Amino acid sequence: MPIVVDIDVMLARRKMAVGTLAERVGITPANLAVLKNGRAKAVRFTTLEALCEVLECQPGDLLRWEPAEAEQSARPAEGAARTG
Repeated sequence: MPIVVDIDVMLARRKMAVGTLAERVGITPANLAVLKNGRAKAVRFTTLEALCEVLECQPGDLLRWEPAEAEQSARPAEGAARTG
């Protein structure tokens, strides 16, 4: 997935445990694990805001975009004829 979640980086910088962050943000440790391991399909702005408040950071400190090399090379070139 091209969106990478860097919660682990911020947790290490703040020397904070996952359980402590989950408690302060108001989400379950299981839901925080889904988010931090990149398995979440979405994140609510209220959750993102709470994460930023507790970790004293910006949303860009937690989320970043990386191009997906495999996805890009698997797509047909623009204007290429489709068969089928």
